[in-house]
Amino acid sequence: MNPKTTIERAKEHFGKIIEEQLNRVEALKNSETRENWTDYKSLKPIVIGVIGGDGIGPYISRETRRVLEFLLRDAVESGKIRFKEISGLTIERRVEVGQTLPDAVLAEVKKCHVLLKGPTTTPTAKDGSWPNLESANVALRRELDLFANVRPVKVPEQGIDWVFFRENTEGAYILGSRGVNVSDDLAVDFKVATTQGSERIIRLAFDYAHRNEINRLTVVTKANILKATDGKFLGVADYVAARYPAVKWDSWFVDIFAAKLLDPKRRREFRVVVLPNLYGDIVTDEAAELQGGVGTAGSANIGKRYAMFEAIHGSAPRMVEEGRAEFANPSSLLRASVLLLRHIGFVAEAEKLETVLDFCSREKSKRKLVPSGRSDGATCTEFADFVMKTIPKI
Repeated sequence: MNPKTTIERAKEHFGKIIEEQLNRVEALKNSETRENWTDYKSLKPIVIGVIGGDGIGPYISRETRRVLEFLLRDAVESGKIRFKEISGLTIERRVEVGQTLPDAVLAEVKKCHVLLKGPTTTPTAKDGSWPNLESANVALRRELDLFANVRPVKVPEQGIDWVFFRENTEGAYILGSRGVNVSDDLAVDFKVATTQGSERIIRLAFDYAHRNEINRLTVVTKANILKATDGKFLGVADYVAARYPAVKWDSWFVDIFAAKLLDPKRRREFRVVVLPNLYGDIVTDEAAELQGGVGTAGSANIGKRYAMFEAIHGSAPRMVEEGRAEFANPSSLLRASVLLLRHIGFVAEAEKLETVLDFCSREKSKRKLVPSGRSDGATCTEFADFVMKTIPKI
C-alpha cells in the first residue's frame, strides 16, 4: 500500500477516536452535575444480579450466592433483597452473537442494582479457540460507567492494610480493542486520560481516606515518562488534594512502588493508593499475592448508578479441562461479597462474613475443609458449607 494512503487511514482512525473521546468528556461533565449516587436504603427490593461467567465462574458464583442467601435470608424473605440469575455472558454466547456484551445480557444487567459476577474468558490474538473479542469486564465497566475499581488487601501480621482505588474506564484499557496496525511492521495502541475521569477516582480515594481518618494516600503514576496522560493524572491529584488538607499524600512512580510493596519495612507505611487503570491491574495482583494469592482477593467496581463485584482472577480454563473445576476456591468471590454487602448497607453481615472467611481460610490443618484447587483439598461446595456452618458461631 502507498505510504501516504497508509498514513491517511491511520489519521482517519485516530480522528474518530478523538471525536468519540471528546464526546465522552462532555457526557462526563453532564453526569457529574446531574447524576446522584444510588440510595440503597430507599430501594425495595435491592436486585442482586448473578452472572456465572466462564470456566470455574459458574462453580464459584453458585456457591457464593448460596452463602449470600444464607446470610441475607431475612432480607430475602421480607422482600428487601432479590436475586436475579443472568445468563448469556459466556464466551460461547458472545462468539455466537458476535458481541463482547450481548444486547440481551446488557438489558438484563440494567434491571439490577448490583452484580455478583464470575470470571469471564478474554481471548488473545494467539488464542485459536476463539475470536479476539474485547474483555467483557472492560465492556461492562464502560457501559455501566463503573469508574472505581476498589481492591482491599490485608495481612495483619505483616502490618499490611491497603485499599487500592484503580481508575476503571480510562487509561490503556478503554481503547484496548481500538489500536491500529498501521502496517505489517507498525502497531499503535492508545492511552486516554481526562480531567473529569481522573478527578472522580482521585476524589473518591481522598474522600475514603478522610472519612476513615486515614492520614496517608499515595498516588501512583509514571508521569516522568508519560508526561501527557500520567502527567494529567498527577496534576489532578494535586488539585484534589487541596480540598483535603487533613490527608497527607505523596506520589510514587509505578516501578519503584511495585518494588517497595515487597519491602517489609516500607510497605507498612502505605494505606490508600490511587492509580490509573493498567498499573492498578498489575499492582493489585502483586498485592494480593502477599495476602495468599489472587484467589484470596475480591474486587468492587463502583459507579453512581450500578456496582459490580467479582473475583480478581480469571476463568481458569485449565482447571476445567483437567476436571478440577469443582475444587476451585470461591474465596475471592466471597471476599468480593463482603464488599457488596457493605456497599448496599448490610455492614453487620459483611463484618461477620469477613471474620468467618479469615477463620476458615486459616484452617490449614483441616486440609479437606480448605480448597487447594485439587482433590487433596475441599471442593467449592464443601468450603461454602464450612463457611455457612461457621457463621452462626461468630
